Parts: sequence; structure tokens; C-alpha cells
Amino acid sequence: MLHLRAIVPADRTDAACAALEDCSGVTSVVVIPGAARVPPGDLVTADVARESANEAIGALQDLGIDRDGSIAVDQIDLSLSSAAERAEKRAPGYGDDAVVWEELDRRTATESTLSWTFVVFLALATQLAGIAALIDSPILVVGAMVLGPEFWAVAAICYGILHADARRIGVALRTLLVGFTIAIAVTYVCALVSRWIGVLELHRLPDNRPMTEFIYTPDRWSFIVALLAGAGGVLSLTSGKSSALVGVFISVTTVPAAGNLAVALALRHRSEIDGSLLQLGLNLSGMIIAGTLTLLVQRVLWAHVLRKRGRPPEGPRPIGGRLGPDKGLGS
Repeated sequence: MLHLRAIVPADRTDAACAALEDCSGVTSVVVIPGAARVPPGDLVTADVARESANEAIGALQDLGIDRDGSIAVDQIDLSLSSAAERAEKRAPGYGDDAVVWEELDRRTATESTLSWTFVVFLALATQLAGIAALIDSPILVVGAMVLGPEFWAVAAICYGILHADARRIGVALRTLLVGFTIAIAVTYVCALVSRWIGVLELHRLPDNRPMTEFIYTPDRWSFIVALLAGAGGVLSLTSGKSSALVGVFISVTTVPAAGNLAVALALRHRSEIDGSLLQLGLNLSGMIIAGTLTLLVQRVLWAHVLRKRGRPPEGPRPIGGRLGPDKGLGS
């Protein structure tokens, strides 16, 4: 179950409550008149089955609540209520299968913007991957994979392709391009400095690195793994099962390839430069293809479920003519 909290202008409170009560998966509707000060209005709360969240949010948006008041939704960790159980049974489909499109819209917009935090995390992850390449450490490779923040930008591209949102795609591509460029440059400079001061005594990367060779020698399995990871990552984001996302991070070698590329550039190891670039490209393209197809299948299947229940298909609604915010590093 989800907890919906809305600040509603007083003249639309009755209409908002009626709209919520008309949603099959809504229960525990509560009104506290005059509770809100900024913006002014009544506080309306309700418990909503995840599979009815789009319907409930859309009903409030149709009344202009998002424009003249506010709408917030939180996850309920524990709900002991017979009314909530009945609401979940009335709601179409299953909660784990439902995509809350507004949540995905906002998260892909905010998490994929080019911020200093994004760049720092990516740079740290890339440096870990560079060290892993030098000492042939699979443990550090895994650490670099988990630390890298790039999957949200990939998810934003998938979301943008699905909704033909060129602006969303452009912002996410810029985040990936600038983020990886800075991260690789920082790691490259660190490798050069380490070489000059004697910390790094190698003149080239070792030829025999059996534990991390997969980073710079891509093959058909690299692309297949990227496809599987992209599908799994999008499913984990849309279903709310965030724990599965860690497995996605460990499956793809975008950050390790970037770290190996930086070190190979510093040591002028041409063959590994080419291999790392190809690995990076295969991983990103595979995740984007699979992630987009996964979102498309989810939208088609859920629309089918809603039509069987006599409900119109659901999806995110544009704000001010576009989807989501665009602000971050360089804005």
C-alpha cells in the first residue's frame, strides 16, 4: 500500500474526496479542514493500493490539485487493515506488476541530472576500477560497479525513448557523456601522477590478468549480460524492489571499462583502449535497448489489464508542457 497526502483548495475538497472514493484501490480517506497553510487548503490523506496509484493521482491532477495545492505519495511498510486488504483485492492486477508512472517520471528526471554528487561518485568508482585493472582485483571491480551511479541516466534514456521525450534523452545523454569524460580524465591524471612519483611503476598494463580480463575483451556475452541487466534494472525500479538493483550494478562493466580505459590511456596500451571503449559502448547500448523494451512491455500489458477492468490506460502527465525537472551541474 501507498500513503497519499494532498493539500487541496477548500472549494475542491469534496470533489477530490469523491474522485478518490471512486478509485477501486483507495481506502482510509481522511480530511482535516484548514490544516494546510502554504499553500492554503485542506489536508486530504488516503491509503492507495500500488496498482491504483496512477488512477488516484490522475484523478487529483484532473482537478488541478498538483497546480494549486500539492500531491505526495509515500510507501507504507506495514498496514494492518481489513479495509486496505479489500482495497488491494478490488484494484486491478498485482501491486508488484504496477508501474507508478509519476514516480518513475520524477525519479528518472532528478536522479539523472548532472550534479556534483553524480560526478564525484562516478569519478571515485572509476578510480577504484582503474586500481582494480592494475592489480587484477575482482573485488575492487565489484566495488566500482556498485558505487557507480550511471544506471539512473540509462533509465532516463529508456523512459525518454518510450515517451518520445527528446529533452529527457538529451539531458541523460549529457549526464553520461560529461560524467564519464570527467571521471576518465580524473583517473587518467591520477595514473599519470602516480607514474611520475613512482607509485605506479608499470610501463604498460600486464598482459596476463585472468581475473579482470573480461573488462577489456568484450564478446557476445558482454552484450547479452547488458541486455539482461537493463531489463532487470528497469523492473527493479518500476516494481519498487530496489534490492535487485544491486545485482544489476554488479552485472555490467560500464564503470570498470571506463577505469581500465583511463589507465590504458595513461600507459599508452592501445589494444586495451579499444577494448575498453567497445565494452563501454556495448554495455550502455544493451541496457538502453533492453530497458526501453521492458518499459514498453509493461505499458502494453498494464493497459490490457486496465481495459479488462473497464479502466482507461494510464501514464505520466506533462508538467508545463514537459516531463519532469531539468537542473543540475552547469544549469
